Amino acid sequence: MHPVLFVIGSRPIFAYGVMLGLSLIIGWQIVMTLGRRDGLAPSLIGDVYLTTAICGLIGARLVYVLTNTDEFDSPLQWLDITSGGLVAYGGFLGGFFGALVHLKRKHTPLMAFADPAAPALGLGLFFTRIGCYLYGCDFGARLSASAPHWLIRLGTFPRWHDMPRQLRGSPAFLHHVDVYGLARDAEASYPVHPTQLYEALLGLVLLAVCMWVWNHRKFQGQVLLVFTLGYAVGRFVLEYLRDDPERGEALGFSTSQLISLVLIPAAGIAYSVLARRARDAAVASSRAPA
Repeated sequence: MHPVLFVIGSRPIFAYGVMLGLSLIIGWQIVMTLGRRDGLAPSLIGDVYLTTAICGLIGARLVYVLTNTDEFDSPLQWLDITSGGLVAYGGFLGGFFGALVHLKRKHTPLMAFADPAAPALGLGLFFTRIGCYLYGCDFGARLSASAPHWLIRLGTFPRWHDMPRQLRGSPAFLHHVDVYGLARDAEASYPVHPTQLYEALLGLVLLAVCMWVWNHRKFQGQVLLVFTLGYAVGRFVLEYLRDDPERGEALGFSTSQLISLVLIPAAGIAYSVLARRARDAAVASSRAPA
């Protein structure tokens, strides 16, 4: 684990912030490239991407703050995202509605931008979850003693020494001290599922699937809906392996699982409706007189 990659003066540069920045920069390139291939004006793509990124960060932070209000001593702390504290679903929903409002003002359908943007979401998921792993947040439940050695090694988070600012130990280590009676002078946490890496892998899979669908799509919005369904199902399952106390909970489900339970049927219905419309349009076109 490397929560702080380097220090400039007295200012630590957190791994999570670096990975978040990389996700935005590379995501920009993906959206610009695919958007141009779809015939979108570069100026429109750039403006919408900026709006989406800003609204996504606001949404991701807002959901985290609302589900972890006890972590903050002042409103100024709400703005510090360099060391994490973002919820992926909040970013997804914030970016979605930000793009929707922006494109509506430009009289452009949302789905025209959504398809080029969807693969970038998968890549962004990969980078940000690597950042989570380097920092040690969003960790999983404890592994059994029979777990493979390589998995135990990946899922063991150390007690930090001589870290800058307020860092007192990796989140997994501190949680195990507080909840599971781990000795405070232990060198590492109990082995846990490295759920950050599981979700990073999910991001890569979704990136590959979205690119394949983008090249073979039958209707506008298909790529975004495939991403939404894939992520919602994957996130719902992965939540059962997580153990960090910052996820929020209601009705026996985590906050992200509740959002998944809404998005899965909504995206499934939208996919069915749009696919049927595309088929009907294709049939009507084939029957039209030459």
